[in-house]
Amino acid sequence: MPALCRDCQHRAETAFTRCPACGSRRTIAHPDLFRLTVAHVDCDAFYASVEKRDRPELLTRPVIVGGGKRGVVAACCYIARTRGVRSAMPMFKALAACPDAVVIKPDIAKYVREGRRIRTMMEALTPLVQPMSIDEAVLDLAGTEALHGAPPAVVLARFALAVEREVGVTVSVGLAANRLMAKLAAERDKPRGFAVIGADEAAAWLAPQPVSVLPGVGPALAKRLQAAGFSTLGQLASLAPREAAQRFGEDGPSLAARARGEDARRVTPDRETKSISAETTFETDIAAREALEAPLWRLCEKLARRLKEKDLAAAGVTLKLKTAGFATRTRAARLPQPTRLPEVLFAAARPMLAKEADGTAFRLIGIGAQPLAPADQADLGDLADPEAPKRAARWAAVEALRARFGDDAIVKGRGLRKRPGE
Repeated sequence: MPALCRDCQHRAETAFTRCPACGSRRTIAHPDLFRLTVAHVDCDAFYASVEKRDRPELLTRPVIVGGGKRGVVAACCYIARTRGVRSAMPMFKALAACPDAVVIKPDIAKYVREGRRIRTMMEALTPLVQPMSIDEAVLDLAGTEALHGAPPAVVLARFALAVEREVGVTVSVGLAANRLMAKLAAERDKPRGFAVIGADEAAAWLAPQPVSVLPGVGPALAKRLQAAGFSTLGQLASLAPREAAQRFGEDGPSLAARARGEDARRVTPDRETKSISAETTFETDIAAREALEAPLWRLCEKLARRLKEKDLAAAGVTLKLKTAGFATRTRAARLPQPTRLPEVLFAAARPMLAKEADGTAFRLIGIGAQPLAPADQADLGDLADPEAPKRAARWAAVEALRARFGDDAIVKGRGLRKRPGE
């Protein structure tokens, strides 16, 4: 069985548990090790790892990256995870589970910068790199063996060590025959892992797993599947396409196929952005509509800026509110024409906010653009709104002044209406 040392890249056709060349026990053996080409690379506790890299005194401490006591956990290190802390957990629950944790405010600009460094290193391996988030991507290394003088497994082992050495964080690698199984493999051996799942073993490996293991199967769908008698992926995989459609609608056949480990998706470097959003969590709950409008306006300005950065426009607006009891409310509206102007985004979101501001106390508000449209379709004006191009020019001038003199150079009155606890 082909084997590889992940530290010195010694290769052999017979499995070994300790590398005969360097003595390392970080070895891996699999029948398809040197034939598989699709990999999922995921940084380990990325935000927290970057912070620990920059503050070595925190190496042995539990670290949580997130907002204040009213916020949620953006990321946490593995020490904190052993205490029960999880991403997206309310901060007060995280601190109750791990009271000695060091809480660090997120530095998104820094994480984006480091994520791009890693992305550049990936793109040196293959042009087929599809980003999945700031710290993970799927790669297809088919046809690159001649370029690198080694099969993909060896190239990926070298890459993982290079990231540790040059960036100072660790990654986990999943190698498989398709994107679905590569992702599941990457989650199998974290942190600093390297797992392989071959095409012939995928269905058998998945069969005993709970349905919730499958990407895209959230709590609601998992509950629905279990209520229908499908608690494991093996049970789901046994469904014929027609029966799967009858039971679970048009997505049923695809769901059953994925439960068997089947995935025909290709690695596409230019993944389409489907939505852009901005949100904020309040220090204390806010119920009054007027008090909610000030942060909503500032979020509309932030969203407009992000649309410009992505060279996109909003063809629709989504309002998000989270109650004091953590229940999420969303409302959506299509726009008459695409926009990148905060005042248009605000005008669309404001009536939706008025309907939801019924006395309920909210802890979070957010605004999103979905669906998206090309930037060149934004704010063109028409007979119903001939002033749109002029407003776009004014907003561009405001942004230019802010870029030169700071965000406080020009502030709308509604953006100043801060309320206690905001």
